Parts: sequence; structure tokens; C-alpha cells
Amino acid sequence: MTEVKPIRILIADDHTVVREGVRSLLSIVPDIEIIGEAADGIEAVQKARSLQPDVIILDLVMPRQDGLAAINEIKQDNPTARILVLTSFAEDEKIFPAIKAGALGYLLKDSSPQQLLQAIRDVYRGESSLHPTIAHKLISELNRPSDLPPTPEPLTEREVEVLRLVARGLSNEEIAEMLVVSEGTVGKHVSNVLGKLHLANRTQVALYALRKGLASLDSD
Repeated sequence: MTEVKPIRILIADDHTVVREGVRSLLSIVPDIEIIGEAADGIEAVQKARSLQPDVIILDLVMPRQDGLAAINEIKQDNPTARILVLTSFAEDEKIFPAIKAGALGYLLKDSSPQQLLQAIRDVYRGESSLHPTIAHKLISELNRPSDLPPTPEPLTEREVEVLRLVARGLSNEEIAEMLVVSEGTVGKHVSNVLGKLHLANRTQVALYALRKGLASLDSD
């Protein structure tokens, strides 16, 4: 019988009681392993770099370096890093920058233990996981008219295919495997999509795909 590989977790929060609470909750789950903790954003970046966790549970408001700056730095180091924001803040100015920076999940600290466990597993699989309040705000944002200028150069068939896969949360490596091309080729397609559509990152690509009906909120 093949042994199930545990999901390796890094917890980053400046409140000791929060870290201990999350650790206590997750320590009894057989397929989850806590491999490290960080008390501020700088330590979170350092631990993410050295430990290479499967999922990083990250607060947004921390000393020395806030969570948003940490997300940006972690994603710069490792674009495939999977980050679940766990915070008390549901304001738009916190939510959208975190998601645009590359956080796959956004959970509020009043969530149930079951919601946290589900979010960890979703993010580990590369899927988005949003607290219902956050999902509602995101859908409202999606329904707003886009102010992006129209692209003079349409996407090629292959670029549309890559756009759909990026919107599903797949990494360049996973897309390359699926399309049987090199990772470098996928990177060029992604750059073309970003340039043609005037988008800044993969999360904006996903939002664009949702707006245009090229992707859905379903995990399929």
C-alpha cells in the first residue's frame, strides 16, 4: 500500500495564540504536517524559501513586513508557491491586492476548522478557496465593467488554450505537460497573453477569463 504524502504547512502569523491554535488543530489531521512557523513577513519569506512548504498559511498584518509584501516576495522566489491568506480583514483594499499578488485562498479567522481544512486541501491542489464573504466581493468585482483597453492583436488559438489553463490555476510546468511542449514555450505564450490583454499577472488572467466566459468558478 502506497503511503500518502502529507501536506507540508508553514504558518505565518504574528500572534502566538493564532499559530498555536492552527498548529493544535492541524496536528491531529493525519495527512497534514506543520514544518515551520513565522512571526513576521520577513521570517515568512525566509522560511518559505528554505523549507519549500506545500501550502503557506499567511496573515496579512504582520510586523517588519506585511503579508502582501511577503506574498509578492514569495511568489517572486517561487511562482508556484501556494498561499492561503488567513486574516481578520475583509476589506476590498486587502482582498484584491492579495489575490492579485497570487494568493490562491483567502479565509477569515472566524471560519470553522472544517473550512480551514477544506481551504488547505483546495489550495494544495492548486484550486482557489475563498471565504463566502470574499467570494461575494470577488463576484461583484467580476461583474463590474472592465476598463481594459481592447487589444489590437487578437489571441491565437494556442494562447486562448493557455489562458484557459492559467485560469484553472495550473503552473507553467503543468501546462507544458498537458500540451506536450516545453516550459519555456508556455512561458512565452503566457507573456504574450499578458501583453496583448494589458494584464499584470496570472490572477488578472483568471479574472479576465471569468469575465469573458472562457473559464468558470467550478473546479472542473
